[in-house]
Amino acid sequence: MVKANRSAMALIFPNIYDGLVPELTSERLMASIPFGGRYRMIDFILSSMVNSGIDNVSILVRENYFSLIDHLGSGREWDLARKNGGLTIFPPFAQNTISISNGRVEGIESILGFIKNQKEKYVVISDTNIAYNIDFAKIIDEHIKNGADVTVLYSKTDIPQAAKDAIDTSKGLYYTFDLNDDSTINKISINSKDDGVQNLSMNIYVIERELLIEKIQDAYVNGGKYFERDILIPHLDELKIVAREYDGYIARVYDMVSYFNENMKLLDDENLDALFGKNPVYTKIRDDNPTRYIAGAKSANTLVADGCIIEGEVENSILFRGVKVGKGAIVKNCILMQDTVIEAGAKVDHVITDKKVTISAEKEVKGTDTFPVYISKRTTI
Repeated sequence: MVKANRSAMALIFPNIYDGLVPELTSERLMASIPFGGRYRMIDFILSSMVNSGIDNVSILVRENYFSLIDHLGSGREWDLARKNGGLTIFPPFAQNTISISNGRVEGIESILGFIKNQKEKYVVISDTNIAYNIDFAKIIDEHIKNGADVTVLYSKTDIPQAAKDAIDTSKGLYYTFDLNDDSTINKISINSKDDGVQNLSMNIYVIERELLIEKIQDAYVNGGKYFERDILIPHLDELKIVAREYDGYIARVYDMVSYFNENMKLLDDENLDALFGKNPVYTKIRDDNPTRYIAGAKSANTLVADGCIIEGEVENSILFRGVKVGKGAIVKNCILMQDTVIEAGAKVDHVITDKKVTISAEKEVKGTDTFPVYISKRTTI
């Protein structure tokens, strides 16, 4: 780990996009969705932060957070098991007259007492539906150099069709920007349906802690819920809000198809190196044995985690820890999560299995690239 950067703390919202992949979030939240063979979505965010020296990280959960707590534990794998700062997980906040917080404004307001007691000057805010490997120290340095009140990260891309299809205008699913010549934002659009390349927000923000406290208090008193709609948009003329383009590798999850595709992209060495090559990505240690390939096994273009046992054929697939592929079984174009068992003679193609799924001997399950079949946790077929 690098030396701690005492100037910044982090706030992570792990539930914001749960509704986009209800199949995967019925028993977990977006942050703990398995990704890339042995990781969870939150591993990329946490690793980027600690690699940048941010060692005070708070996670504001809403629901289905037991899997996240099990995964993160004390934060030891990310060097966040500390007496001062470190990892803090805030449970859902609610009172008799107030429901569990929905937006970032309500969530942050519920822990304002905690934020006021921190010593860091800046706050980094992030969601967890994007996998990336970012140097936040550089982002914070540019924020200071630009004299910005708020720095917003974005990427130039087409709006994913899945995002357009899932629009909920009452909440704001995604945000696009119009920029001045100096990269300051002059317009923020909510759920734009425009075609072509857009300045699409990554929902990563850098803001001074005292300014965040002030704006959250003002917005909450006036009934505000959402950071972008109720803080940024009303103050575009008052605040210097600078957009910073991120041109590194990112993987956005907006639905099951995008989840499938973003995983499959990692079978390309160029994409794998782009996501993992800059700085290490940390995750929970399981202490499995190395993967075993039994005599007669075949494997081509696969990403295989530790603890797997392969007797059959695997092609163009991602296998998480502890997966077993029986003799004569054929696995093609699949994502098999932890401890999945494909018994002898079974055939699976374009299938996503959740944890501890069993495909019985001689069974055949087949999806397509536009409609991968998902099999829920602990199911036996």
